[in-house]
Amino acid sequence: MFPTGVTISFHDGALGRIRSRSLGQPRPEVPEIVLVQGMTVSDYLLPGLGALSTWTRAHLVDLPGCSGSGEPPHELTVPEFADSVADWLGHHRLGPVILAGHSSGTQVATETAHRRPDDIAGLVLAGPTIDPIARGPVRVFTHWWADRRGDPKSLDQVHQPERKRVGFPRLFRILREHLRHDLEGAVALTSMPVLVIRGKQDRLSTPEWARRIASVAVEGRYVEVPGTHSFCWRHPESWSPPIRAFADEVCPRDVIGPGV
Repeated sequence: MFPTGVTISFHDGALGRIRSRSLGQPRPEVPEIVLVQGMTVSDYLLPGLGALSTWTRAHLVDLPGCSGSGEPPHELTVPEFADSVADWLGHHRLGPVILAGHSSGTQVATETAHRRPDDIAGLVLAGPTIDPIARGPVRVFTHWWADRRGDPKSLDQVHQPERKRVGFPRLFRILREHLRHDLEGAVALTSMPVLVIRGKQDRLSTPEWARRIASVAVEGRYVEVPGTHSFCWRHPESWSPPIRAFADEVCPRDVIGPGV
C-alpha cells in the first residue's frame, strides 16, 4: 500500500532534526505540495502522498520528536512546531507551495502560514481539528474512539510503531497543546486561499464547523470526500483531485503535468 521511490532527507533546525519524504517530480508552473503530519504519526499519509505525486512533487514533513524526526530541545507547542516547519520551508526554498496539513497538522500548517506567507500559495486543511464538540481530553477521546471504529485494523497497525516511539507522556502533552489552540482564529488571520477537506464520516468534526473554518478565511473553499477522519488511509486518491483543482485556482498556469 506504501508507494515506492520515496526519497528521504533530513534538515537540522534549531528545534530538532526534521525528516522529510519526497515523491514525484517537480513540474514547470505546478506548485509543489508540502504535507504536515498528524498527531505524532505520519506513515499513514504515505499512500496519499503517492496520489499527489502523480501530478507534482510532494513532501511529507515529520515534526520534531515524532515519527522519523529527531528529538527537540524541549517539548514543543503548536507555534514552535510551526517554527520548525517554517524553518524547513526557508531552507528548501521550493517557491510558493501548497501547504497541507491533516488532523492536528492543520493547526501547525495554519500557524506556519503566518510565518512564511510569501512561500505559500494556498493552505489545505484536511480533517481540521479541534472541533468544539470534541474540545477537552474526555470528549476528544470519545469522538476519536467512535471515529476509529470506521477504520480498518491496518490503520492501527501502521500507527503502532510511531506511537510506541513517542510514548504516552509526550502524546498527552502534544494533545494538550493542540486542545488549547484556536484553529478558527488562526485561519481568520491567514492571507492566502484556504481549502478545507472533510471526510463525510468524520466523527471528530461536524460539517458545520468545517464549513465555518472555510468561511472565516479570506478566500475559503469546502469539499467532502468519502471516509472517516483518516480518510487518506483508506481513500488516498480522494484528496488529489480537489487539491489539484485548488492548485490550479491559486496558481494559474498554462502547463500542468498529467494527473489523476
